[in-house]
Amino acid sequence: MNTDFKMVATTLFGLENVLANELRALGAKDIKENIRSVSFRGDKGFMYKANIALRTAIRILKPIKTVKVFNEEDLYAAIQKIKWEKYLEVDGTFAIGAVVNSKNFTTNSHYISLKSKDAIADYFRHKYSKRPDVDIKYPDVKIHVHIQKEWCTISLDSSGASLHKRGYRSSTNMAPINEVLAAGMVLLSGYTGDENFIDPMCGSGTILIEAAMIANRIPANINRKHFAFENWKDYDEDLYFTIQDALLEKTRNSHFKIMGFDKAPSAIYKAKQNIANANLKEFIGVHHINFFNSTKEVFGNTTIIFNPPYGERLAIDPAVFYKKIGDTLKHNYPNTTAWFITSDIQVLKHVGLRTSRRIPLKNADLECRFVKYELYEGSRKIKKKVSKDKKD
Repeated sequence: MNTDFKMVATTLFGLENVLANELRALGAKDIKENIRSVSFRGDKGFMYKANIALRTAIRILKPIKTVKVFNEEDLYAAIQKIKWEKYLEVDGTFAIGAVVNSKNFTTNSHYISLKSKDAIADYFRHKYSKRPDVDIKYPDVKIHVHIQKEWCTISLDSSGASLHKRGYRSSTNMAPINEVLAAGMVLLSGYTGDENFIDPMCGSGTILIEAAMIANRIPANINRKHFAFENWKDYDEDLYFTIQDALLEKTRNSHFKIMGFDKAPSAIYKAKQNIANANLKEFIGVHHINFFNSTKEVFGNTTIIFNPPYGERLAIDPAVFYKKIGDTLKHNYPNTTAWFITSDIQVLKHVGLRTSRRIPLKNADLECRFVKYELYEGSRKIKKKVSKDKKD
């Protein structure tokens, strides 16, 4: 019988609560939100499920040791005390990633990775007169070292490549949005697939694909070819496929429309490629349309989510661009809840509509706001009540 153990799911800034809710829905225990991560407990099967199903996780870590360290020598000694043959073959390969947030360590994360690598190599050399090799690209076992103040947590990375690499994106536009961020935005909006969905500046289709997977309850990483835990000594292939089959049984066919527009033919071509890769052609329609010339052509409530160009990607005056967004939403999209993400926070006033939510997020290193506008038939006025998740 599998026993429960602690795990840590890492995520992007601002998506911690979204990830915690995902874990809760999957059945995780002892869920605790941290900065850019959520800890929880579950068994081996749940670890498999988390990797396959979670939309807003970047990787799933399994801590194997937590210890106080005050310098590189303490770190080396702590790693040497772990019985590494439990996790790694002497003729296998490994790689180490490190994150350091401590005044005790003046060296960078790369040096900590090298020091940790030396400790593991020396452990095997002293005990077996040979050592496993380092393979940065395709290691058998990936190890994560996290130092926060005086505490060091050494974990096995069960995911391997970042979980945002779903396996469907073969074509991208300039500055494509991260799949985890796209899924997080859709989940933050409250969209579940029970109304129409539009991305009017769809680019290579990432937001559309994540929305369609949510609408049809398709596991986020069902198209992924490999997880790091498949190399572990205790990997249970039968259990893995049982978990995968159980998740696939929960899928459904949403009958609401999911549509994407873009003014660039090249973007539409790339979006169609990625949608086909995700096996979602029957659920998503993309069209060569300029949003500013578009109108709402579907009946009923509709969610709009998009990632407009901003910063260096924006070729025209930002004030003019955002005013056009506001005018188009106000005049052409009644009975719509519209969301978009931007780092041009100061020019939001030019949209000319009142936000009902402003959620702080990060897109790569850019501080952003994910903003919500509620538009209604008739008066087309925005609700006066404004709630802000965090003051700007």
